Amino acid sequence: MIKILCVGKIKERYLVELIADYVKRINKYHKIVISELKDDVNYSKELKSILHCINTADYNIALDMNGNKIDSLEFANTIENTLMVNSNITFIIGGSNGLNDEIRNKCAKIISFSDLTFPHGLFRGILLEQIYRAFKIINNETYHK
Repeated sequence: MIKILCVGKIKERYLVELIADYVKRINKYHKIVISELKDDVNYSKELKSILHCINTADYNIALDMNGNKIDSLEFANTIENTLMVNSNITFIIGGSNGLNDEIRNKCAKIISFSDLTFPHGLFRGILLEQIYRAFKIINNETYHK
């Protein structure tokens, strides 16, 4: 299973629809679930909430501006290779204040999608699109370019 652990609820209808569309597309290839945690003004509480939900048996990937930048083919390879040896991948998206070292240290990989800052809901859509693209690449299906 692929899990997305994220902070905050998406309110904008167009983003809710975008996210739902990609979840539906991805579910044709692999089960995916999104766990939304409460966006807390108390950063420490928010981090504790994330830590509480991290399963150390999963292959955890932090999405963090300071992570390694990879392209779509590397991302697809990461997903494919990980699912061969681990039944669960969890992508962790922090809140507006990001993740801390304690969370990063519980992750097998830290990835940055860009040096740019994205709105939280839009980034969730970007992540889902890249997961969908990864499955298209893995299955040698037309879509990638």
